[in-house]
Amino acid sequence: MPDTGGRLPKEARSLWVYLISFILFLGVLFIAVSLGSVPVPLSDTWNILLRYLFGIGDLEGIQSGTETIIAMVRLPRVLLAAMTGGALSLAGAVMQSLLKNPLADGSTLGVSSGGALGAVLSIVLGLRFSFFPGLGLALSSIAASFLSLIFILTLTYRIDRSLSTNTIILTGVIFSMLAGSITSLLVVLSGESLKQVVFWSMGSFSGKGWEHVMLMAPVFFLGSLAMIAFSKELNAFSLGEEQARYIGVDTRTVKLVLLVLTACLIGVSVSVSGTIGFVGLVVPHITRMITGPDHRRLLPASLIFGGIFMVLTDLLSRTLLSPEEFPVGVVTSFAGAVIFIVIFYRYNNRPGRKAWHG
Repeated sequence: MPDTGGRLPKEARSLWVYLISFILFLGVLFIAVSLGSVPVPLSDTWNILLRYLFGIGDLEGIQSGTETIIAMVRLPRVLLAAMTGGALSLAGAVMQSLLKNPLADGSTLGVSSGGALGAVLSIVLGLRFSFFPGLGLALSSIAASFLSLIFILTLTYRIDRSLSTNTIILTGVIFSMLAGSITSLLVVLSGESLKQVVFWSMGSFSGKGWEHVMLMAPVFFLGSLAMIAFSKELNAFSLGEEQARYIGVDTRTVKLVLLVLTACLIGVSVSVSGTIGFVGLVVPHITRMITGPDHRRLLPASLIFGGIFMVLTDLLSRTLLSPEEFPVGVVTSFAGAVIFIVIFYRYNNRPGRKAWHG
């Protein structure tokens, strides 16, 4: 039996990390559902959730209207925040791995800006389906995210056929400015939709209900599972594309599929929450410090930690100045920027450091 020096084997440590993370995730969800402008005792929240989800809770002694607040207002909002945070974090981790750049995510590459442009265009034009009002906005955002990604990569290839990551980042920043200016123009011309567009563009889960959860859930679960299924291929990409091809990875197909999945996750996230920055940039770095670079552990953990981060920031946005509420995008940008500066500073000041590749 090999000597592990008193330490748990790597597989056992990974299992404990997942178990603790999942318990923490459930605890954060439960607390977020209980807290708000109208605080609800944890015991009442527990009974309401048991009754609403499993039909076994005891609602005796619970104030009238509390069940509606928990089951119809806070629970769908918290679940939507968790899915959005997980989707953005997972997409960021995949893009950083594909492009081998620690600054890559949906916002820095312009994909989020493109998705926001598509969503705002849908709002201004009133594109909607009578049988599912939010579907038109979601489809517009997903399509615009994908087209933005294709445009950025095509333009980068025209400029630099080696597809240098620095060129991709620069092209993404330029495209973000272009998409932002067009979005601003649409806001000016939006007329009666002005208030909705402005508040949505800053990122918020306010007023979101079960219909938004139903809209996002299929794309989130199918897209996330499909991305995680490519963990081994992403590990091969970390060796370089030539080495990945040598060991049998169809690099072109894998990149195309992952980019399509990334566009879908970012697009549906933008459609239900608006523009939320820094989640896909910061959370994968924090996760990588805990799990290491192996994508078989990194991707599932990014999903969980992204959900925790978003639920906590949304909770802060609606309780910090209660009963007033401000957009969650403001909180994530502030918190993400501070965390990213700390990570960058600590890494670049540690002894014997190498170039930062995320």
